[in-house]
Amino acid sequence: MTADGSSLVRLVDVGKRYGNIVALTGVSLDVRRGGITCVLGDNGAGKSTLIKIVAGLHQHDEGRYEVEGEEVRFASPREALDRGIATVYQDLAVVPLMPVWRNFFLGSELRKGVGPLRRLDIGTMRRTAKGELAKMGIDLRDVDQPIGTLSGGERQCVAIARAVYFGAKVLILDEPTAALGVKQSGVVLKYIAAARESGLGVIFITHNPHHAFLVGDTFVLLKRGRMTGNFDKAELDLDELTLQMAGGAELEALSEELRQLGADEEGADAGLAEELEESGKKLKETIARRGTTGAT
Repeated sequence: MTADGSSLVRLVDVGKRYGNIVALTGVSLDVRRGGITCVLGDNGAGKSTLIKIVAGLHQHDEGRYEVEGEEVRFASPREALDRGIATVYQDLAVVPLMPVWRNFFLGSELRKGVGPLRRLDIGTMRRTAKGELAKMGIDLRDVDQPIGTLSGGERQCVAIARAVYFGAKVLILDEPTAALGVKQSGVVLKYIAAARESGLGVIFITHNPHHAFLVGDTFVLLKRGRMTGNFDKAELDLDELTLQMAGGAELEALSEELRQLGADEEGADAGLAEELEESGKKLKETIARRGTTGAT
């Protein structure tokens, strides 16, 4: 499935200040159903602030924030979650020694029975967790194994499947491949694509243009709290995306400055060589004159 034009989350010139510090300004993006919007930037670019605004942790000070066409200003993450916006953070909120199924339902456990006989519906939670993970292509033989025994990529995938099961329409992924190797990163990217195929809108936060380009449909570039670019995939290739993230015009200006500096240094070296050659000639002449004087 590709983005069908239905906007789920839309930011228009959004900004955030902390006192006199401008953390974010003039940022716009449009997250569509069945589409992946990649937000790229280095540390300090404003990615974390953007996540907190969309997820309801912080309120924006400038611009407009819309969910399915309705302007919103969330007072808490719960309000965002109630509107179908789920966040999977880099430091996953899991309990390593608990089983996979228990982590899948953590905080939203199913129960059965009434009164004093009310208890956890463990059987249903086990079956549901296994089935939902299988839908995402995650085939675990035993959902009773501690989630801490899974690889980092597999834990990320469990968190994604959990968000899908509990009704997420928009999934915010905070640097899901940052601490993973090549193979595990590939696993996570596959499940991000699967989330898109299921009809979710995905906000993929990353500093890796290669990962972004593999799955992304649109790319928003941030630098020092400002948006430096907003592109559809058809507008650029991986090399151009990498160049834009590295600074684009600024990088080209720096390259030209370095080339000019090199040319100046070459000129200076040539001048120095001429001066040394002239000094050498004068020194030889002086020695020759002294030798002649000494002979007389």
